[in-house]
Amino acid sequence: MSEILRAESVTVKFGGVTALDNVSLFVAKGEFLSLIGPNGAGKTTLLNTLTGVVKPVSAVLKLEDQNISGLQTHERIRKGLALTHQIVRPFTSMTVLENVAFAAGFKKVRKIWPSLMTLDRAPEKEKAVRFLEMVDIESYRDHEVSKLPLGVLKRLEVARALAVEPKILLLDEPLAGLNSQEAGKLADMVKEVSRQGMTIVMIEHNLSEVLRISDRLHVLDNGRNLAHGEPAEVMKQPRVRAAYLGG
Repeated sequence: MSEILRAESVTVKFGGVTALDNVSLFVAKGEFLSLIGPNGAGKTTLLNTLTGVVKPVSAVLKLEDQNISGLQTHERIRKGLALTHQIVRPFTSMTVLENVAFAAGFKKVRKIWPSLMTLDRAPEKEKAVRFLEMVDIESYRDHEVSKLPLGVLKRLEVARALAVEPKILLLDEPLAGLNSQEAGKLADMVKEVSRQGMTIVMIEHNLSEVLRISDRLHVLDNGRNLAHGEPAEVMKQPRVRAAYLGG
């Protein structure tokens, strides 16, 4: 598979603390890569650096051979990155369908006059229905977001990210807060999105689900690269086991 994303020499400091120390990462097109490591390893910092939310001391970031290191967050999103968050923050004044339709209309709001002149929202709603079906919550389309359970909101977060038509879907702990049954079902859904051709980079602490659905693992520890490779082989490495279990 061809490479779609590469990060090289990523160093991030918060005051006197080095959060990432010369970290490198690559992702192949269509791959399901899980970014794992103990708490404080720098996983979310790395994703936030990829999207431009965190400004690194140094980094070379390439998306499909295009250097995106100097782009702002909204520019990187338009180039093909989409990030879901561990704590979901949908628009509570909108229905489920409206939340996704709003994201699906991102191209219209790039320029203010075309967005003001275009009153027809039917195309965006049609797209939204497709993404809701993809994450299996189409039956909630007209529900108020504020009254929905966490499992549905997690799926809505994924649908909103897919609606901006990304080349790479970045997931930050999508299974957090879910019971084992809900986590398994959501993991199955994310894997199905991957099977349909979406490149996915996922942070997740639920190792049983990570090992079940990932194509490859990349392990961080204390802000440094520790290991990467096929899931079962990576988890056999003594230094990886020590990072999780100690000793």
